[in-house]
Order: sequence, then C-alpha cells, then structure tokens
Amino acid sequence: MPGRTERGGPPADIEAEQAVLGAMMLAAEAIADVTKTMDASDHYRPAHETIHRSISYLHEQGKPVDPITLTHYLGQAGDLNRVGGPSYVHTLVDAVPTTAHAAYYAEIIRELAERRRLIEAGTRLVQAASTPDSTAHDVREALALGEEKLPESWSEPIALTARPQLPPFPMNALPEWLRDFAAAIAEETQTPPDMAGALALSVLATAAGGRIVVRVRGRWHEPTNLFVVVALPPANRKSAVFSAMTGPLYEAEKKLANEAAGRIVEAELTQKMAQEAADKAATRAAGAEGPERDNLVAEAIDLAQQADALTVPPKPRLLADDSTPETVTSLMAEQGGRLAVMSAEGGIFDIIAGRYSGTPNMEVFLKGHAGDRLKVDRRNREEFMEAPALTMGLAVQPAVLEDIGKNRGFDGRGLLARFLYALPESLVGYRKISPEPVSESVAARYERNVLALTLSLAARTESDALELTPDAGSALVAFAERLEPQLRAKGGKLGHVGKWAGKLVGTAARIAGLLHLAAHLDDGYGKPIDTSTMTAAIEVADYFADHALSVFDLMGADEAQARAQSVLEVLRANGWETVSRRDLFAKLSRSEFPTVAELEPAVALLEEHGYLRSHTPPRNGKRGRPPAPRYLIHPDVREGRA
Repeated sequence: MPGRTERGGPPADIEAEQAVLGAMMLAAEAIADVTKTMDASDHYRPAHETIHRSISYLHEQGKPVDPITLTHYLGQAGDLNRVGGPSYVHTLVDAVPTTAHAAYYAEIIRELAERRRLIEAGTRLVQAASTPDSTAHDVREALALGEEKLPESWSEPIALTARPQLPPFPMNALPEWLRDFAAAIAEETQTPPDMAGALALSVLATAAGGRIVVRVRGRWHEPTNLFVVVALPPANRKSAVFSAMTGPLYEAEKKLANEAAGRIVEAELTQKMAQEAADKAATRAAGAEGPERDNLVAEAIDLAQQADALTVPPKPRLLADDSTPETVTSLMAEQGGRLAVMSAEGGIFDIIAGRYSGTPNMEVFLKGHAGDRLKVDRRNREEFMEAPALTMGLAVQPAVLEDIGKNRGFDGRGLLARFLYALPESLVGYRKISPEPVSESVAARYERNVLALTLSLAARTESDALELTPDAGSALVAFAERLEPQLRAKGGKLGHVGKWAGKLVGTAARIAGLLHLAAHLDDGYGKPIDTSTMTAAIEVADYFADHALSVFDLMGADEAQARAQSVLEVLRANGWETVSRRDLFAKLSRSEFPTVAELEPAVALLEEHGYLRSHTPPRNGKRGRPPAPRYLIHPDVREGRA
C-alpha cells in the first residue's frame, strides 16, 4: 500500500491506519501482530487511536471484536459519535485489502509517527532556544519533551458553554409492560420519553424500597430506593405524566389503608379498654389500706404496663409530597423506615433548605438514601430506623436546579450527589395536536402490575437480598473498570463531578434490582439478577451520567467551568504553543487562583474539551529537580480562532 500524507500536514497515512483497524476487527491474530509493531498513540487521527484502544481492551477481556461489538462498546463509553459513528466503524472493515498485511501497515504507521515526533522535537527545540528570555533549563525541558511520544493531531475543540446533545432515555432497558406504558403516556401527552421512563424507576423504587436489597459482593449491599429528578420547562405537562405514572401507587396506598382500617380500630379499642382497666385499678389501689393496698397497687402496675405495651398500627402510607424534614422523618418511622416523596414541583428543596424552620435539615434525606441508621430524639418520643429507605421522584423546572446549585450546603453535604438527573429536550412547538391515546389494555396491565408488586412487598417485614449471577457480577465489574479512569480529577470525564459519579456503580446495582423485580413479578425474590438485566441497568446508568454532566453545569455547582474560561483567555492572550504549569500559574489572577490546586480542575476541563494537552517531560538525568508539567496548546487557541 503506498504511503499517503495529508496535504499540508505532518507525515501520515490515513489509509494504512484504516486498514490496520479493519484487519484487527476481521482477524484476532492481526491484533497480536499489530500490537507487537505499533502503539495506539502512533495513529495520526485521534479517532483511530480511540478505536485502536477499544479493540485492544475488548480483545484483552476475551470478548469478540467485530463492528457490532465494537460499536456497542464505543457507544457505552460515550465515544461512538466522536469517532465518526457506526457507519465509520463499518467502513474500516471495507478498507482492508487483506488481513495478512496488517503488520506491514502497522510498520508504516509507526515509522510515520516517529517522523512526526522528530519534526515536533526539532521545532520545539529551535523555538525554546530562540526565545530571548528562555534559560538553559527551559531548553533541556524542550529537549526532554521531544523525546516523548506525543499526539500530533488536534480535533476541533468543544465550546465550554455548549450543551452537548444528550442521549434519550433507553426505554428498551425497561421490562415490556413498563416500557409500553411509559412510551404510550409519553406519546399521549407529547412529552419526552425521559420523563415517563425516569419516573418509572421511582415508581418501582417506591414499591420495592426498604424491602429488597441487592448483594453486590461480600458485605456490600445496595438498597433499591432512588432519588430521581426530571427537569423540564413550564408547559411540558409534567403533572399529567406524574399523575399517570404514580396513580397505581395511590391506589395501592388506599387499598392498604382499607385493609388496615379494621385492625387499627380493633387496636385502638383494645388499647382504650386496657387503659381504662389500668386507671380503675389505680383508683381502687389509691383508696385501699393495709395489705390489700399492696396487692391492688401491684395489679394496677401490671395493667398499666400491659396498656402501655399495646400499640395502634399507623395508617399505611407510601407517599408524601412537599413535607417538612421532620414530617418525613416521623412518617418514615411510623412506616417502618419506608416512604417516597413524589412531587411534580420542586418545593421540597426549599423546605430542606429551611423555608419554614430557617435552618437547613437534610439528615433524613442523606441517611434515607444511603440506608444508614437514623435516630432522632423528640421531646415526647424517640424515633429510630435501622435501615431507612427513602425514595424521591420529582419533576421540576430547570430553574429549580439552578437555584439549588447555589446552595453550598446541598453540595457540601452530598445531597446533590444522591440524585439521578434527567434533562430532556422540550417538545413544545413540535407536538402532535391529536396524538394516539394510551390503549386500555396497556394502561390496565401497568396499573395491575404496579399494584401487585407494591402490595406483595408491603407485607414483608424483613429485607430480602437479591443475588447476582456470576456473569451479571462480571458485567458490573467491567462497568466499574470502565468507569474508574473517568473519575480521575485530572482528565477524567467525570472527575469534576466525582461525588456524584463515585456512587454510579452502586446505583447501577440498585437499578438492576428494580428491573429484575419488574421483569419477574411473581418469582423475582427467588431468582438471581442475570446478565441481560445488569446490562440494561448499566445502560440506564450511562444515560444518567451523560445528563448529570449537563445538569451540574446548569446548576453552577462546578466552579471549574468559570475558572477554565479564565485560563482559556490567558492562553489566547499569550499565544503559547506550549507552557509550563509554573508559567501559566504566574499569569493568572491570585483572587481566582490562590493556589495551584485551583488550577488543576480548570486545566482538566480544558483538556476534556480539547483546548490543550497535559504532559510531564521525563527526567533528564538523575539529579536536579524533576521537570515541571507542561501544556500543549491547541493551534486554534494560539492563533485566536478558538
């Protein structure tokens, strides 16, 4: 294959890169041949490097590598659109003349990469040596930097303020009966499927929370309650969707109350009669004298203790609305630690922040999500919950999220990190005027199944643990391995929302438990969670991860974005090709960047958006201080085009 160099650019052979990737997908032996010859970083195009690394990862995991499996993996990792989409992945297979020449194509790529590095090293050394105020140490750093393998190509940077195209809710992850109703109600109301899909998880969590847990491994158990919030502007029919999705829960609550009414009346009457008997015995004892008095006092004490031991069961409650934290705590304690706060408004956030009391109170929400023991001492009684399970399902306006993001207490205490966020696109202005209504059979099946699941779990007094099949456990481990690098504070996709993302593996386990119960309404308690259910749960978790990034930007909880903008302005003003961390920090305002620690999150965000690349040159010799970190600046930034 003849070498191809992009016109006007560094030496590269795009056809050879495409042929190598295609060969790796067609033949497993080609992967080994290519790996011996070149590194993924030798590719000129960043998309090719990403595809190469993904193929290698799948192969190392013992999984088949072909356009379908690779496309699925890239989609889960959030890289599919960035590399050109499914069509480009399939095109790579067509670019292979023969897999037998894969090692030869790889050699071409490696040699051209070396040429690019030599060109870059020479250019960098000349520039460093020619700068009037550069020192010998700076020149040595430039020389050391040139010895490293650095990527040469740049993709167009992503605007810091641009809101990315967010994925739709994966309705295919829901069991059929739940998916059919959620999709139908979204069609009938002409609302984004995200709202019905996300609220469906809250409905399942209300039915199951506090009665079912998922055993992840060892002593790690995850309860099945969730905090879900969907944000949509006004006029998006949130109340209509909310009413339709939660209707069966209110019906279940009413049914439970009716069934308990007789027991409550009987207990109240029994308690009243016991108290009256104790009071009469106390009166008789008070009027007696001598030995008889001692016997009557003992009888009165015994009757009083019996009366005190009698309790009246509370009226069953599944749901609360915009209740105060104190009310939520009391209701949960009455209901054995189980409750759901469901609302089509965001007033609950104001209440948590202290609208009525003047003092924020989020303890019950923090511990109710985690399942941590909660003990509250009241003046007239003590409330204790061994494993509280609070579920929240909210539909709010985006402005509500902006407001709560300004409350540092919410972020600092970790309340914001406990919610799953959905930020769908509004359909207002594009809605059908006469959409298809929900069919009676679909609605009836939804109501019947939610009612049956809720009532069957309401009768349980102890929590049951759902196990994972070995394959399901492996799928969750693979998800954790994929997620972990994204949590890095420096350069990780989710590093700047680490408090939230650090809970995502556990959240996936919770969602898997709920989907399992919904898929096995009659016998789910005795079956382990299988791989297909865990895969569906991970797909839902990935959806929430993409939406959380945009929501945290909307809330302004991430100060790195504002600081990243300040750093970008300094980079534009100075026109550097490369700059050390020390020199960059010296140009920044001390009021905004008092220490280097404040610089790192901003740099990580700029790197994620493609404005710069971080690099630490190797030590040049055994003595002396280690080289300072340096940043390579995107050409468009240097030239004022970005």
